[in-house]
Amino acid sequence: MPIENAPTLTTQPSEAGQAPSAVAGGIWQVHALSEKGILKGLNANLQALKQQPDVAWDLSQVSSLDHIGAQLFWNAWGKKRPAQLTLAPKQEDLFKRIEEAGKKEPPRTRPKRVNLVMRLGFALLVFFEHMQGFIKLIGQVIQDFWRFIKRPALGPWREISANIYHAGFQALGVTALVGFLIGVVLSYLSAQQLRMFGGDMYLVNILGMSVIRELGPLLAAILVAGRSGSSITAQLGVMRVTQELDAMLVMGISHGFRLILPKVIALAISMPLLVVWTDAMALIGGMVSAKVELGLSGRYFLQKLPDAVPLANYVIGILKGITFGVLIALVSCHFGLRIKPNTESLGKGTTTSVVTAITVVILADAVFAIIFNGVGF
Repeated sequence: MPIENAPTLTTQPSEAGQAPSAVAGGIWQVHALSEKGILKGLNANLQALKQQPDVAWDLSQVSSLDHIGAQLFWNAWGKKRPAQLTLAPKQEDLFKRIEEAGKKEPPRTRPKRVNLVMRLGFALLVFFEHMQGFIKLIGQVIQDFWRFIKRPALGPWREISANIYHAGFQALGVTALVGFLIGVVLSYLSAQQLRMFGGDMYLVNILGMSVIRELGPLLAAILVAGRSGSSITAQLGVMRVTQELDAMLVMGISHGFRLILPKVIALAISMPLLVVWTDAMALIGGMVSAKVELGLSGRYFLQKLPDAVPLANYVIGILKGITFGVLIALVSCHFGLRIKPNTESLGKGTTTSVVTAITVVILADAVFAIIFNGVGF
């Protein structure tokens, strides 16, 4: 049902010596313009008048005008007042505000030129910032661990147990599969080379040393960093997004004692056990491959293994497991606590955490190789 006093636009053709005129009347407000078919017809008339720059406009008969209606006229005028315009006194302020708003330009910002040296400087600043935060985290963990030793009855035993289950027990399947397959591949490739020189008996030495000293701890650490490390970062990040970390601070609960310390202790306990488990699965895979490829019996393999691999290599592997577990937990917690309360930062932080944890593990493995260069041979 059409409203009363609907908006109208009447055009009068030009007479001799006079310009054509356009007379507007009625209510030019949003509720009147939203009526079905009215705005479409008015826009058609305004577009036709837009092609005639010498039109004399008369808006004095418009009973009510708001910003929406005034903007329609302003767009039809080419965003400037026509030469011949008649307005009611109360319409003058409205068009004056529209005219002043059109003159305002957004502030021009000078393009920032970032060269290679500046990018390198920014990268170094970010690196040192992360190093500072990581060192602070290590100090906090040491303080919390000392508090845990002084009062073990008040320690986070449930959190430690839960993290051992998630990071250790639930990782047995994937570490066993990968370790077995790596053992098969390594044994198969080594057997092909040793057969050429008649050194079949040395397969146990090569497989035992490479798996127990290097591949076992490194494989377990990489798998745990990708599986449990990402889980730790995502857990802390979600707690940041949902403001659970802030709620813990309000209640006086320490993040380090209840969240970080249990994860560090759990991975320090789980990783050596996972290293032993991965070593065993890799050696079993190598033993199966040696039986198929070279005909070495399982009994010979097991009897030869203790003599081929000195005890120091087992100890080094266990030490690597403890170190890798602590580093993975610290790196994952570091990036988890730095996540901002938005989903984009959560995804980016989790990815960065996994990549950094794997890189740190490989660097630590290189340091172990340098320190224990002459041990266990």
